[in-house]
Amino acid sequence: MLSKRIIVCLDVKGGKTTKGVRFLDNVDIGDPVEMAREYYLQGADELVFYDITASSESRDIMIDVVRSVAANIFIPFSVGGGIRTLDDMYRVLDAGAEKISVNSAAVLNPEIISEGARRFGSQCIVLGMDVLRVGPSEKIPSAYEVYINGGRTPMGIDALAWARQAQDLGAGEICLNSIDADGTNDGYELTVTRLVSSGVTIPVIASGGAGRPEHIRDVLVEAGADAALIASMVHYGRYTVGGIKELLKDNGVPVRLASDPRRAAS
Repeated sequence: MLSKRIIVCLDVKGGKTTKGVRFLDNVDIGDPVEMAREYYLQGADELVFYDITASSESRDIMIDVVRSVAANIFIPFSVGGGIRTLDDMYRVLDAGAEKISVNSAAVLNPEIISEGARRFGSQCIVLGMDVLRVGPSEKIPSAYEVYINGGRTPMGIDALAWARQAQDLGAGEICLNSIDADGTNDGYELTVTRLVSSGVTIPVIASGGAGRPEHIRDVLVEAGADAALIASMVHYGRYTVGGIKELLKDNGVPVRLASDPRRAAS
């Protein structure tokens, strides 16, 4: 089994890291650049930054934050929120990010996936998916519907069908976030993660709901995710990235352990 990745997610609003539950009641919890540096030193494999209101507010992307993060960490990171054009993608990559996450813009204009993949390579294009369980229907046979604008707007699109379409268009990875589980600390939504992970051939990152290391083990081993996104577990100091990885390793999950002493002095 290939090593599984632990990815720390930082939701950003107004230049501050923020956290909520099911996309609601967000509170500011710190500076994204300082937090990114700490998670890098703890041994995170990657980081993800989402400007959570850029799409719904039709704002520009947070280039200053991207540049500052790139100057302070030495692991891959992706950026999402407010990316609508190839020029937006270029600006984010030029500022130092390795990957671009497209969500709302891709649902509204799927060709942005194929255009981005052709210009920058599939490895740079991550499809972000926010999904909610709505029950099976003729229109939504998987029982999970795609939402956009930070989980505010239902689109009448089946989650599995959209994942497969995005793969065909050239997405190199999918970050699958369960609105039902987001911020609850009760565990990932294993059913939809298993459904999408087994339904595509590109890597799937599970997102939403991690509260304990066993939740991460379950989604990586039982649901077949290639990586797990975490946030609250480390944002509030209950765990460190290195400590989570040690526990996963002890439970048979292949992970890359961090050397820390401050990441070999960087």
